[in-house]
Amino acid sequence: MPDSSPSSSHPPQVGRRTLLGAAAAATAAPVVLGSASRAAAAPAPRKKPRALPGGGDLGPNVLVFDPSTPGIQARLDEVFRQQESAQFGTGRYALLFKPGTYNGLNAQLGFYTSIAGLGLSPDDTTINGDVTVDAGWFNGNATQNFWRSAENLALVPANGTNRWAVAQAAPFRRMHVRGGLNLAPSGYGWASGGYIADSRIDGQVGPYSQQQWYTRDSAIGSWLNGVWNMVFSGVEGAPAQSFPNPPYTTLATTPVSREKPFLYLQGSEYRVFLPEKRTNARGVTWGNGTPRGTSLPLTQFYVARPGVSAATLNQALEQGLHLLLTPGIYHLSEPLRINRANTVVLGLGYATLIPDGGVTAVKVADVDGVRLAGFLVDAGPVNSPTLLEIGPRGASRDHSANPTTVQDVFIRIGGAGPGKATTSMVVNSRHTIIDHTWVWRADHGDGVGWETNRADYGVVVNGDDVLATGLFVEHFNKYDVQWFGQRGRTIFFQNEKAYDAPNQAAIQNGSTKGYAAYRVGDAVTSHEGWGLGSYCYYNVDPTIVQHHGFAAPVRPDVRFHNLLVVSLGGQGQYECVINDTGSPTSGTSTVPSTVVSYP
Repeated sequence: MPDSSPSSSHPPQVGRRTLLGAAAAATAAPVVLGSASRAAAAPAPRKKPRALPGGGDLGPNVLVFDPSTPGIQARLDEVFRQQESAQFGTGRYALLFKPGTYNGLNAQLGFYTSIAGLGLSPDDTTINGDVTVDAGWFNGNATQNFWRSAENLALVPANGTNRWAVAQAAPFRRMHVRGGLNLAPSGYGWASGGYIADSRIDGQVGPYSQQQWYTRDSAIGSWLNGVWNMVFSGVEGAPAQSFPNPPYTTLATTPVSREKPFLYLQGSEYRVFLPEKRTNARGVTWGNGTPRGTSLPLTQFYVARPGVSAATLNQALEQGLHLLLTPGIYHLSEPLRINRANTVVLGLGYATLIPDGGVTAVKVADVDGVRLAGFLVDAGPVNSPTLLEIGPRGASRDHSANPTTVQDVFIRIGGAGPGKATTSMVVNSRHTIIDHTWVWRADHGDGVGWETNRADYGVVVNGDDVLATGLFVEHFNKYDVQWFGQRGRTIFFQNEKAYDAPNQAAIQNGSTKGYAAYRVGDAVTSHEGWGLGSYCYYNVDPTIVQHHGFAAPVRPDVRFHNLLVVSLGGQGQYECVINDTGSPTSGTSTVPSTVVSYP
């Protein structure tokens, strides 16, 4: 197997969410520049850089299999051994399967590993076997099973049920499970996930110990149970609305959705499929033959390899190429500038962007139809004012017909080493769809501390008409989410307040105890949210009191459905759920306090 950069493996740190599951367990090519003239006269005009080529090899960390490939299981096992516990390592892998049938495989997935089929439909690529995530590396605790994904495959599980015991940043997209799906680890230990979209599970989905989960535009045979917050939108077979007991929030459709771009093979040619936008979506996109959308040949992409400069990536963008980021780590000395409508930036195998010197990693202009998907932004040691900007400040163009989508784009501050960023993600462009993100100020790993990986704000939305489907934002020093745009909507939100606040004074927000996890700006007149949860675990000072998880102006068109706050084992408490409404948490019982409708 082609070797990658050595992975460093950190021992598990039990401090991460050790009490999260207590209640759950009980419940269940470089640029070539022209040479400058050396003549004594005025220098000749600088030549334009040589045009960059599109297409090319996907690199050593994309492993492509077909049914006749020898030793597939051994290669899968080798990658898993390297990645199983390499939570903050440098290895990155994409495991791609050409259309056909594969027998007797068990693809166990570790960190920064993606597995995907290369057909237009999941049913083009069938594995008679399993794609497994379990938590043996962490003594049966699945709450740190981050950064891995499965996409575009049909599975026939060996024992009838596939195990997918994941936490955040682990999407299960465009999958067909011809059987059941178990979302808990062996032994039914603690678990804190997760996200499913555009998938069909013929049998039962069993979350068991999973505290929360979001399923979008899918079809399921049945759903077994719920712990704190289970949210469904556009899901055939979803349980009926019943929050808080069972804690099911069910929307018949998803208002607007557009599935993630994906790599596929047309004959021997790689292409990237771009699914079309749907409104009032329900069920999978691929159930009746060829999915609806368009596609691009790989020759229209600059196929980037780790080590390439930001200047070269920007040259490719300026030249009119899209970007395909192959697995690995990319250091950026300047922002990636996406100025052209309909540009696609697609990462494979958790390709990771690290901004150096305090720059912003990615800046998107106020243009139509940009698609960002499948990569990780890791803050650098010099503070960045922002890490990801969708549209410049003051962006106001109407993008309703062709929005920008941000899908499986994850942001991390600290953990793999020191990192700082004042604000992680800023959304200024109207009609942007944030479809599954985990924006995380690290609570464990290297470079972690109240000031060491300082990050005041997670996601800030200034643009109007923005929709978030599957919003996970955690541990920021101040507000995790601030929403200033009009007519914003969020379907599913999962949050933990920062564990490491040293004392009450450190989080004091004027006269208010603590910063809300999710704040709607005072000038907003229309906003709506469904299935939003915030948890506190103030383990440095368990006497800290958080006034509320949610803050919003009291107006008839600012509406929330099915809110909850949870004190994890009594490590800090909430006085209210939203504003001054909702019962306080108390004791160590890890029982949610809920508000079904607000105002």
